[in-house]
Amino acid sequence: MNDEPVCPASDPEQITAFCPAYHRAVEVIGRRWTGAILRVLLSGEIRFSDITAAVPGLSDRLLSDRLKELEAEGIVTRTVIPATPVRIEYRLTEKGRALHEVVAAVSTWAETWQPAGPPATAVTSLDSGSATDDAARRESSALAQPATR
Repeated sequence: MNDEPVCPASDPEQITAFCPAYHRAVEVIGRRWTGAILRVLLSGEIRFSDITAAVPGLSDRLLSDRLKELEAEGIVTRTVIPATPVRIEYRLTEKGRALHEVVAAVSTWAETWQPAGPPATAVTSLDSGSATDDAARRESSALAQPATR
C-alpha cells in the first residue's frame, strides 16, 4: 500500500477536484442505513437480531443486503458459531474500525446541525417534474396561502 494519499485533502487545489477514491468511499458508507449499521457495529461483535433491535425501521432484508455489501468491501466479517441453534455474529474488520472517527464526526455534526425527527425527503413536483425538498415545498405552500384576518 502506498503511503501517499490518493487525493490529498491538505492540498487546496486537490480538495475541489474530483477524487475517485473519495467518491467510492462515500458511495460505500453513504448508502441508506449503512451509517446506522456501522454505528451499531462499532460497539463490538453483535448478532443480526441485535442490530435490527438497535436500528428502528431497518428491515431484515435491507440489513442482510447491507451486511453482505460491507462484508464484500472488507469492512465487516461474518462469523458462524456452530451451536444449537447456530449463531451468526458480525464485527468490524480493521478497515471497518478505521471508520470510528468518521462515524464520530458525523454524530457530532448531526447533534449540532440536524433536528430530531425524520429527515426531509425529496418530493417530485407534479407541475414541473423536478425534485424539491420538504422544507422548500412547505415554504412555498405557506407563501401561497392567503393571509387570514
